Amino acid sequence: MADLTTGPTNPATPSGAVTGEPVRPGSYGDRIAAVEPGGVEFIPAGDRHGRPVQLLWTWASPNLEFATIFLGILAVGVFGLGFWPVVLALLIGNLLGAVSHSVLSARGPRHGVPQMVLSRVGFGYRGNALPAGLNAVCAGVGWFAVNSVSGSFALSTLTGMPTLLCLVVVVLAQVLIAFFGHNLVQAFEKYALVFLGLVFLATSVVLFAKAHPGAPTKPVPGAFLLTVGAAFGYAAGWNPYAADYTRYLPATVSAKMTGLWAGLGVFVSCMVLEAVGAASVTGGGVSADNPTAAFTAQLPGWLAALTLLGIVVGAVSANVLNIYSGAMSFLTMGIELPLVFRRALVAVAFGFVGFLLAWSGLHDAGSKYESFLLVIAYWIGPWLGVVLTDQYLRRGESIDGLLYAVRYRNWAGPVAMLVGIAVSVTLFSNQTAFTGLVARHLPGLGDVAFLVGFLLAAALYAALQGRARER
Repeated sequence: MADLTTGPTNPATPSGAVTGEPVRPGSYGDRIAAVEPGGVEFIPAGDRHGRPVQLLWTWASPNLEFATIFLGILAVGVFGLGFWPVVLALLIGNLLGAVSHSVLSARGPRHGVPQMVLSRVGFGYRGNALPAGLNAVCAGVGWFAVNSVSGSFALSTLTGMPTLLCLVVVVLAQVLIAFFGHNLVQAFEKYALVFLGLVFLATSVVLFAKAHPGAPTKPVPGAFLLTVGAAFGYAAGWNPYAADYTRYLPATVSAKMTGLWAGLGVFVSCMVLEAVGAASVTGGGVSADNPTAAFTAQLPGWLAALTLLGIVVGAVSANVLNIYSGAMSFLTMGIELPLVFRRALVAVAFGFVGFLLAWSGLHDAGSKYESFLLVIAYWIGPWLGVVLTDQYLRRGESIDGLLYAVRYRNWAGPVAMLVGIAVSVTLFSNQTAFTGLVARHLPGLGDVAFLVGFLLAAALYAALQGRARER
């Protein structure tokens, strides 16, 4: 299944990596005000900087926003699960997503390339267009639209300005930061965490004090596993970006500490704010028309205003990552753009498309949140199954010569992923729009499509690669 033929390669870089396209000149460094040049090239030693601990704010800040809160609201207000079962379900889902994020993040410093470039090893250069294309759409357009809507609702509630005007303001801020690139993104997340951390800490204290965790509920069939799947999908939604924000770290940093800080940032922020969302429903209810207003209505006036501002800042924090990584995924598909700032310009284009989608989603935002959060894991589960299995099978092997080799083929990855998606969704998805065959007859099973897709893709990839290596 795998053709290991590679094209011309460059001399080894100081980190020991070998790539198949020119290494970007070391001119970007740690400058914040400069526009990051290039696209998805290998990061040279001269541009490497930072410490693993910075990944704490890189991944905590983007989750301190309303989409995270809404997942907890969804578990109690829509699925009807009690508060303590929700906490357990969130713990399982977030832990799974954070562990996989930790494993993937740890590879960034060693290889110096984005996550979707690393994905080429398991999928081949052309076959990798499958996950890269899905991530470009989900990140640069889907997630961007979801978070832009929540941010615009919060800004409109805070200022009284028309929601559409607020959407324009939020989108422009997001696109501007993503346009400049990696260093400005990292700096923004660092300083945003101070404000977001303080605001949401105060909000958490107030809402937990008002909560009624023992309030009776009427769970829908499979509510527990539906919540696990939604929590995993949300946390693992960051997995396809993992190495994007560790590839600038020096190759000498600890892989364990890199993975630890990245996973911890995702886990703690998701766990706390999702639990706050669940608590808010037990204390005051939920609104599908403007869920941000319903959430902040339970807070004192001064704290409600700060929380609304925090939701706006959090939406921007999340979306600068979404649009930045979405643009790189698009370029990883092999699309040639002979421009010095091609990543920056693709980010602008994605911002425009995401704005149009967000505009269309200003009505009935609650149900759109629900649908998107529940289906995001359908493709990430099978993709993870291939990537992690490939990483295990190739342990100890050098992969750098495959990352930019245009003639490199590995069809085991796309085949395993497509089969994983098709079987898991057809049989085990449990959504309003479509219910799988098994889920229809066993509604108490919930939605385990993400888990089935992961296991099936992993097993199939291992079998196909095993046969290929025997030849």
